[in-house]
Amino acid sequence: MSFNKVAVLGLGKVGHLAAELLTGAGFAVTGFDARERAGAPFAIRSADLGNAAALEEALKGQDAVLSCLPYGLNKAVSSAAHGLGLHYFDLTEDVPTTKHIRELARTSKGLMAPQCGLAPGFVGIVGAHLADQFERVRSIRLRVGALPRHPTGLLGYAFNWSPEGVVNEYLNDCEVIEEGVHKTVSAMEWLETIYIDGVRLEAFTTSGGLGTMCETYADRIENLDYKTMRYSGHMALMNFFFHELLMRENRLEAGRILTNAKPPVDEDVVYVHVAAEGWKNGQLGRKEFVRAYYPLEIGGKSRTAIAWTTSASVVAVIEMVRADALPSKGFLKQEEIPLTPFLATRTGDYYNVGHRGR
Repeated sequence: MSFNKVAVLGLGKVGHLAAELLTGAGFAVTGFDARERAGAPFAIRSADLGNAAALEEALKGQDAVLSCLPYGLNKAVSSAAHGLGLHYFDLTEDVPTTKHIRELARTSKGLMAPQCGLAPGFVGIVGAHLADQFERVRSIRLRVGALPRHPTGLLGYAFNWSPEGVVNEYLNDCEVIEEGVHKTVSAMEWLETIYIDGVRLEAFTTSGGLGTMCETYADRIENLDYKTMRYSGHMALMNFFFHELLMRENRLEAGRILTNAKPPVDEDVVYVHVAAEGWKNGQLGRKEFVRAYYPLEIGGKSRTAIAWTTSASVVAVIEMVRADALPSKGFLKQEEIPLTPFLATRTGDYYNVGHRGR
């Protein structure tokens, strides 16, 4: 099922950049947003995407849809895409949303591909690539941190990503495989210290980053987990905020307070630390993928590291589907995407040039 027309829903920093990258890759893009926007290299229409009739009308005549909307809207968007027989892509980290999409994929005419961002998404592709280099894999550890390059204050953070998404990650339970057992654990636990390029970071459990990997590696691996990286001291303060001050009881207000206190910054960094351990030819070894990604100039504008790493990931996947390098229907797991062809796409190449260090 070849395709060319892509609707991009939600034109924030990530959605707008994804639409630009898709246009640059030769797709016919129409962007949809609740607000009037102008000056883009692709067509833009305003629409109330929370309205079922308006959503279906927006998607008519499209071949695929990329949702860059808050995760709470993605069940409705994926259902509409399924009903119209479109390819569906999103950036969600929300586990119930992904389960809904997976059910739709049982009868889909197009490909249903959620979780195509940075984490879940790119790091799962990398983790599977490292694991495939062993005859028997012992562990896969995925670590990602989207941070200000020049942190201030005790939190050392800036909300360059959706506050709803961050709050969700910090409060929802986390899937892991520990000593061969697939289980759930609480978020903001299992604290560890990591150094990248001499920078001291802490890592702790957060939800959603593994996507479908626990299912894929069940009965094949002893340990599998995902953690978020922050500057030291962050986890203790966020546990105080959410649990001792009971802000977990009002997630919307928690996101508003945090974003007001720590607004987005232009100078950010995305740290990625992925490691797999296993045996090959009877020898135990460890493979690592460690990167620090920085802002890039794309289309004549400086783009934050979190915006381009997230956008480039999903657009590279869409390019691979168009090239028949991935399935054209059913449900796509991120860990099934081969890393080398992913990095060889027009957009995936940004991961080759956007980092310094190892």
